[in-house]
Amino acid sequence: MSNDGDVIDQVFCYGTLLPGQERWSFLAPFVMEYEPDQANGRIYDTTLGFPAAIFSQIGVIEGFRFRLDSLRLSEALKIIDEVESGVEGHYHRVAITTAMGELVYAYEYGGDAANLVPIPGGNWLTR
Repeated sequence: MSNDGDVIDQVFCYGTLLPGQERWSFLAPFVMEYEPDQANGRIYDTTLGFPAAIFSQIGVIEGFRFRLDSLRLSEALKIIDEVESGVEGHYHRVAITTAMGELVYAYEYGGDAANLVPIPGGNWLTR
């Protein structure tokens, strides 16, 4: 829930949950619409085939904001939480505000940042 009581029904994605990427099939059934957006933070290459985002750091992360089916929101978040938490680095869902002023959920890296490689330009798809 957001501070004003509204349900957060959007997720900001920046890596393997994007269309055409290997985890898109988990998110796709729940997406009603999406558009490009940005988030504050830094994105890194884990060198394991997927990115890591840390939203408390200074920088810009390029991605997309997905509006999810409100009737299936709980199901969607449960599935994505399971998919993301099972990945090395144990990603966890956080609420952030995007550059377009939208309150969304995003998945933040929870592992050791020592071996992460910064992605110049903040875009996983063009690394």
